[in-house]
Amino acid sequence: MAVTDLLVIITAVLLNRLPAIYFPGSLLSITPVCSLSIALIYASRDTSIWLTVAFTFDRFVAICCQKLKMKYCTEKVATVVIGTVCSLGCLINIPWYFMHEPIYIIDNIPWFCKLRENRYTSPIWAAFHWIDRIVTPSVPFFLIIFLNVLTVRNILAANGARRRLRVHTNGVAQSDTEMDNRRKSIILLFTISGSFILLWMMYVAYFFFERFVKDYKFKDFSDPKFIFLESANILQLLSCCTNTFIYAVTQTKFREQLKNLLQHPLL
Repeated sequence: MAVTDLLVIITAVLLNRLPAIYFPGSLLSITPVCSLSIALIYASRDTSIWLTVAFTFDRFVAICCQKLKMKYCTEKVATVVIGTVCSLGCLINIPWYFMHEPIYIIDNIPWFCKLRENRYTSPIWAAFHWIDRIVTPSVPFFLIIFLNVLTVRNILAANGARRRLRVHTNGVAQSDTEMDNRRKSIILLFTISGSFILLWMMYVAYFFFERFVKDYKFKDFSDPKFIFLESANILQLLSCCTNTFIYAVTQTKFREQLKNLLQHPLL
């Protein structure tokens, strides 16, 4: 998850946004390179999101499915899942490479990227665009919320049974470290769901606005539609960073390994 989130920052910010603003006309602005960069952005973004879904499912199995846990929550299965998600994330985003055309051709060299005009009229491209938005982020929306709700329900049921057992055994309700940890898990799960939904909501809203209004032109950089789009892009890129931070930094083992890395960087 950390690696794919870092790839989102590298491809979307370091190789796309910053060169376009501060180094226009560089080799990164040649149309084939620009198209490849855009395809990599979508591939790394989708991989990041679906690894978050896979991690959410892994937590669900570990907490709610004790019989399946022994078979599923293993290093071998994790490797297969990660490899599958990364491979599919790259394959399904190959069409983005062919969706752009040059803005200028100077000395037979194509420069910069713009969406092909038939992207707005072709049924094939329209279908691909809808599928892209369904696969990311609509389905992850549903899966993350659904799995987290089931996990939280299981935790609450276990807490209720544990509380009744402790009261029956000791006669009074006492503080319980295990239940405190479970409450922290509930807060963590809701934070993940809420963060994902809020940061992607504007991106999804812009997609429906664009499709139903069918107004694809911007007057200038102060056009409200342009501001709307760029704000949506900023938030959805930010989403690829927050999930790893929330999941990983809250884990004790991750903090221990990070501390060891800082203390012994060459080991």
